[in-house]
Parts: sequence; structure tokens; C-alpha cells
Amino acid sequence: MAILKLEDGTSYTDLQLITNELASLRIALNYWSVGDEPHLRDLLAKDSLTEDEKEVVLQGLDNYFEQLKQTEGYQSRDLIALHPGIPNLDSLLSKFERTHTHADNEVRYIIDGEGVFGFVRPDGSQVELTIQPEEYINVPAGTEHWFYLTPNRRIKAVRYFSNTEGWVPEYTGTEIRFSQNQLTVNS
Repeated sequence: MAILKLEDGTSYTDLQLITNELASLRIALNYWSVGDEPHLRDLLAKDSLTEDEKEVVLQGLDNYFEQLKQTEGYQSRDLIALHPGIPNLDSLLSKFERTHTHADNEVRYIIDGEGVFGFVRPDGSQVELTIQPEEYINVPAGTEHWFYLTPNRRIKAVRYFSNTEGWVPEYTGTEIRFSQNQLTVNS
């Protein structure tokens, strides 16, 4: 279940309330089931996946890719699996922990683990959205944001691209007012 945290400490878990709060950013957030196929579930439970195993997972979820190809024109997809055992994980993640934009939409389908997207809204206020398994997010091109992993430091996400050049981070220098990795949820 997604969690949206506002600067004043208010948290939302209701998808409609989250959507309303993110409306000015045009962010799409949806729930997409990974299904209950046992082999796919077994692969998602593993920390690391071989390239062949990644392809099995991607093919098992390609119904969503086919929809996105038809409706949004996405051309390719891949699977990223991050966990504490990855060499240089901190260095890899540091590229995205500062405020930045992309020339293309940033589209992710979280299939295991969780991560936090922070956003600068048009009025300058900031929010953080924790996304969890079976959640799809589309961050429009030009949206000022940042990303980090929650303390469990694990995520598997299908990434969808219209082209891979468009999601290189373009840093903005905006100060993040949230204390990263300090996620708390209000009931």
C-alpha cells in the first residue's frame, strides 16, 4: 500500500487521497497484481536473479508491457533488482538521492521491496511517496523529484522506456526538506 507523507507530517494511504495530493504533478499511481503463479513468486523472493530469471519474470508480467506499448508507446522494459549485497549499491543510489528531472517519463512497476519517491510540487512544497510491491508509478518528464530505498534496502522493479537516454538525471539543486530514510506512518 502506497504511503504519501506531507511536510507537515500528515500521511495518506488511501489511493484516491494520494492521487488528489499528487494531481498537480500528473503522477499516475496504480495497483497491478503480479498474480499468484508459484514459479514467479519464488523468483521474486530471491535477492539476486540471473539474466534468464529476469527474463522469466518480465515475460510473466508482459501483459502490462503490452498495454503500455499500445496506450503509451513504450518500446522496451528491463528488471532491476537492488539489495544490500550489490557491490557499490550506495554509489549507484547516490545518483538519484538528489533532486533531479528526466527528459522522459520515469515509469516503474514495483514487484518486490519498496522505495521512496520525493517530489517538489509546483507551489514549492514537497511530498514523499513510499511505493511498495504491486504498485505502478509514472513520473512525468520534467517532474522535479528524488528517490531512495527504505531501510530494508531491497527493491525489484520493472522499468519501462520509450528510450533509455531520456531518464538520465538532470540535477536541479533544490534542497530536500525531508530527512531521508526516516519514514514514519501516521495511523
